[in-house]
Amino acid sequence: MNELFEILNIIPKDERLYDIAVSHSSYANEHKAKKDYERLEFLGDAVVDLAIADYLYSNHNEDEGEMTKVRASYVCENALSEYANKLNLSKFVKVGHGEEKEGGKTKKSILADIFEALIGAIYLDLGYATARRTVLNIIVPYIEDPNIVFFSDYKSALQEYIQTEQKTLFYDLVDEYGPAHEKTFVVEVRIDDIIYGKGIARSKKEAEQNAAKVALDKLAK
Repeated sequence: MNELFEILNIIPKDERLYDIAVSHSSYANEHKAKKDYERLEFLGDAVVDLAIADYLYSNHNEDEGEMTKVRASYVCENALSEYANKLNLSKFVKVGHGEEKEGGKTKKSILADIFEALIGAIYLDLGYATARRTVLNIIVPYIEDPNIVFFSDYKSALQEYIQTEQKTLFYDLVDEYGPAHEKTFVVEVRIDDIIYGKGIARSKKEAEQNAAKVALDKLAK
């Protein structure tokens, strides 16, 4: 882990927290460990949201709605997994044998979760100022680069298209699976009761966005 601490430019006080932050539930179950990263992920999610909201409020002049969209773009699963890859977190991820065979160490969802868990560990270990500095050092270069976009509001774009065509639009949750802490959602988008796209993601909102993107791509052809 020393390599990771150097990349993050931190000197940890309690390395046990960071070990928990990179431990998936499958690893904890196999090794009869008492803790995995889930509680730290919950905490880190809030810290990342606050740090980015603080940054946008202080450095950008957009209204609430636009700031919400920008923040969503840089804290979505695609973005978080990219930050994890930048830190080479897959090198430190601990998963069970079954999960490892399924490529768990490089799964986008797991890497995104572990990035947040890592921020949660920094917050508990070194305080909010250090956690905030870490978050901003990693994420702000992406925000300030106009060529990098992790997330677009495909639902709004599809809604605008449909309104001009005077058609009906409906999102239908057709399936959800996986354990309670790691559910996957499947959403279909229907236009005039015809399925135009299907989206799969770790949250209903992102699944809807993915479905809307598929629909827009189909309509553009």
